[in-house]
Amino acid sequence: MRAFCAISSAEQLSFLSKGIFTSARTQLSFPAKQFSCQANFTDSGTDGSFNLKVVPPALLAAEKEEAKAVLTLFLKKQGLSNAVASRTINKSDPFIDHLVSRLHSVHKSRYLVGRELTTLEIRDALNPYLESLLEEHGNFMVDVAENFPNPPVKEKTILPVSQPNPTLDSKKLKAMSRVSETDSAGKLRPHVLYLIELGMDLEQIKGITQRFPSFAYYSLEGKIKPVVEFLLDLGVPKSDIPTILMKRPQLCGISLSENLIPTMAFLENLGVDKKQWAKVIYRLPHLLTYSQQKVKTTVEFLNEMGLSAESIGKILTRSPTIISYSVEDKLRPTAEYFRSLGVDIATLLYRSPQTFGLSIEANLKPMTEFFLERGYSIEEIGTMISRYGALYTFSLSGNLITKWEFFLTMDYPKSELVKFPQYFGYSLEERIKPRYAQMKECGVSLLLNQLLSLSYSDFKKALEKKMKKMEKMLPDKDKSSNSDDL
Repeated sequence: MRAFCAISSAEQLSFLSKGIFTSARTQLSFPAKQFSCQANFTDSGTDGSFNLKVVPPALLAAEKEEAKAVLTLFLKKQGLSNAVASRTINKSDPFIDHLVSRLHSVHKSRYLVGRELTTLEIRDALNPYLESLLEEHGNFMVDVAENFPNPPVKEKTILPVSQPNPTLDSKKLKAMSRVSETDSAGKLRPHVLYLIELGMDLEQIKGITQRFPSFAYYSLEGKIKPVVEFLLDLGVPKSDIPTILMKRPQLCGISLSENLIPTMAFLENLGVDKKQWAKVIYRLPHLLTYSQQKVKTTVEFLNEMGLSAESIGKILTRSPTIISYSVEDKLRPTAEYFRSLGVDIATLLYRSPQTFGLSIEANLKPMTEFFLERGYSIEEIGTMISRYGALYTFSLSGNLITKWEFFLTMDYPKSELVKFPQYFGYSLEERIKPRYAQMKECGVSLLLNQLLSLSYSDFKKALEKKMKKMEKMLPDKDKSSNSDDL
């Protein structure tokens, strides 16, 4: 039997490119540097050196397909026909690569443990960014995608993504002009200088202003600075302030004493951990701008589903986006669907609230059919979902099918996936294939759970323990021969 070979571990991942489009209405500009989908991995050696490694082709291809699907749906929602949307996607490979690089930047930590992104995580990372581009570039959205990173020299006639509003465009132009104006000494307005000191650049400020023209007229001392200082006092890092303001500039227009602080007190009474406000606001700055009635409606639904006040508070802290879902149009129908599969709704809501943001017809039903067609019963599917709430948040075409096909080559019964559906959450190229190959090379067998969920060191110990156990069962002659191999 061959000795156990050390496995290279990817413990720290630093992804490149956090570029943001900047432009005026009729002149698009992009970062000159092409975005790369390479990643820095820190091997667990003593020298702490870095090895540059390309993201596995299979994973990258799956993420590209997900990005294409998100962009296609986004363009169709803006009124483009299927043909125009498809043609745009076919001409937008560099832009798709850029979207994938943003995924890597936003979700660095997921790659550290060999976990792949879910459909919802990809959608939630890309849609707000696409919305900001649409608000910034309007009718030039198709050009943004097709010509990335080099803008067209001349404007060309394209199908509009949205109908222009002359009055609104005039307000935007005036507002953008206001944030760009300088005084006799050549200095920008005080609130613009303040934002630049926080880490924003002028183009980002103009982008915010184009999306939300009122931002240009907020006073520094009366609006912007008090909100920024309030966020800093809550523990929000200064480096996060630009991102929060770009996501929700309306925060600066809301009264601290009459709105923000009472809303926070209300949410804290519902169980939101006040120590986690910095993370909550960064994840969803919109939360503080929702009406108390909207929050109450969601909380009442969660309580109706059997969740305790403590559990509701943890859900709102970890996944505040659940408040953005409509109770009657989204949450309740989804709960009824999962209940028909025998899933405990309270447990699923607690473990994976993001699942309730999926479409029943487009996401949930196709996933159920996938498992039914492969011989699993409704009861087994319900068990899998109950054990791994995130199961249905993965892409069917980009994740489950390829991993299922590889699973069929492994020496496990189908029932093993009912016991450990988390299999589908691990990276095929970074975790599943390498570990399975090492296990086979050592000539031993581990449970699927042991194969994938153990840390690197515990996985190595488990293999060594199995090898020693097998050696004890071998005849003395074979032991001697095996000792020579080691």
